[in-house]
Order: sequence, then structure tokens, then C-alpha cells
Amino acid sequence: MYKGFITPIEIPRSRVKITHECPILIMGSCFAENIGQRLKEGKFKCEENPFGVLYNPLSIATAIRQMMEGRTYGKDAPELVEHGGMWHSLMHHGSFSATTQEECLRNINGRMAEAHDFLPQTRLMLITFGTAYVYRHREKGIVVGNCHKLPERTFSRERLTTEEIVTEYTALIKEVTQRCPEVHILFTVSPIRHLRDGLHANQLSKATLLLAIDRLCELMPDTCSYFPAYEIMMDELRDYRFYADDMMHPSPLAIEHIWRHFADIFFPLPTKKFLQAWEEIRQALAHRPLHPEGEQYKQFLSQIELRIHRLKEKYPTFDAENELLLCRTRLNK
Repeated sequence: MYKGFITPIEIPRSRVKITHECPILIMGSCFAENIGQRLKEGKFKCEENPFGVLYNPLSIATAIRQMMEGRTYGKDAPELVEHGGMWHSLMHHGSFSATTQEECLRNINGRMAEAHDFLPQTRLMLITFGTAYVYRHREKGIVVGNCHKLPERTFSRERLTTEEIVTEYTALIKEVTQRCPEVHILFTVSPIRHLRDGLHANQLSKATLLLAIDRLCELMPDTCSYFPAYEIMMDELRDYRFYADDMMHPSPLAIEHIWRHFADIFFPLPTKKFLQAWEEIRQALAHRPLHPEGEQYKQFLSQIELRIHRLKEKYPTFDAENELLLCRTRLNK
């Protein structure tokens, strides 16, 4: 795509094939959400970050264990804190926070129940590590997923070792495969740099994560594999034109480039054909006409509706009820 301006990454073919019959659990950093959004737009069955964005391996492991056990958070949960007039969970993203303890718990437990129900059918876990640095609450003694802007003195900061991550995930993966024997774990490392750590410390952190994943893939080659999103960003797309304005996050163009690699490696031909047909329909639905009440636009919508039905006949598991409802709503205006 950018021949002459990049150093191409050679990515080996994967025996893992992702289809629409493959329920996917997505956990980890905000880069995981970028891939997760693409998968959801492509009508894959996904459960994405039930705790919100999590960056470090220990918090991700804790979240997966809590989902497996179907934990219910109560008012006495050690993760629950009040700060700045809001109630937060130290294991959850700020989107779960609320002005009352009851609402915060409803937000947490609602998503936990959904994730617990989804987990047994999971065939693929996409886990993205963001950093090897963790923050431990000094008083509670727990590694947190989110500090929620509590005073810095509340936490101690440490960098996990490769051995600590490998030990934690060797045990975790055994627990997961006991419940989901057919599950495959696909690891990635987020290409987003954590500049607050400093550039050198960020490199040490990413290296720790890469070494840990490599070891896990060596120990459990039938269960674990790695997708080189980090290397694609750092080497293929090393130019700053592939970064967002903050110079840390990948730009939409970079995310699209990484997604194309992902699709090329993991999607079989029928899945690719479906995605091409669905993307054309999705773009057509996104079209905003000058005269939405006109007969020409209603004919256009009827054609889209027909294309959706034909696609559903070809792919029976395809769920497009929301899009069909949108077509009917616009037709009836």
C-alpha cells in the first residue's frame, strides 16, 4: 500500500481462522478496542472489554478470573472507592463510575453478568497488553486497573518481570482452557507509547511484554499465538504521518493498515467475501441524501433492504436486525 515508504513485515500464516461462528472475547488496552470496533462493525460475535480499557497483564488476568467466577461486586468490595464526589471501581474504567454507589454497582454487575454468560462460548480471546508497569494500592494491597486520579501517594508503582507475567498467564490459561477447551489465546502488544513512563522505560516495558508473550507461545503453541501489531506500527509505519495529533496513538490510516494485515492473516476466503459485501451495504446505509423524503431515496433504501436479505440467505447466522429496522424507519418517514 505504501511501497517505497515502509519496511514490510513478514507475518507467517496462522492456522487460527476467525469466522462469524467464532465468538471473540476482547480484553486489554485501547488498541484492542480499535480492532474490536472493526470486528463488531463486521458483525462478528464480540464481547469487548467488560471492565473497560485495561493496560497491564495482572489487571487483565484478574478481570478474566472474575468473569469466570461470575463475581458480583457489593458495597464492601475492596475495589470500590469514593473520590471527587463520584464512586469508582479500581478495576474498572471511568465509564462505570457514578455519583451514587448503587448506580456504580449496577453498571459493574450488569456488564459482569453479560461477560460471564458470554465466556463459556468463547472460541478466541484477543488480549492486548499495553504496559508492564502496574500501580498497587498501598492500603488495600491490590494491583489496580485504573487510578481514577486519586493522589499519587495512594499507589506504589512497579514494573512486572517477564517471569511474573509468564507464571501468571500459565496458570490463567490452564484455568481458561478447563472451562473453554477449544479456546485460542491471541496476544498482541499495543503500539501506543506510554510517554509518561519516559521513552526508555516505555521500551523496557514493551520488551518485557514481548518476551513474556514469546515464552507463553513457546510453552503452549497449540493454545497461544501472537499478532505483531506493535512491529507493524514501529517498523512498517514508523513515519509520524501514521500517528494521531498526540504523537502516541495510531492514526485512522494506521489502524486501517494494521486491520488489513489482521484480516489477511486470520479471515478465510468466505469471511472476506462476506465482509466486502457487508461493507458496501454499511457504507450505503451511512449515505445521507439531500432529499430523504424523496421517492428516489426510498427506492435506494428498498434496494439496500433487498441486499441485506440476500446476504442473510447466503450467510444464515448473519444478524442485521438493527440495519433492517433502520431501513424500515427511514422508509416510513
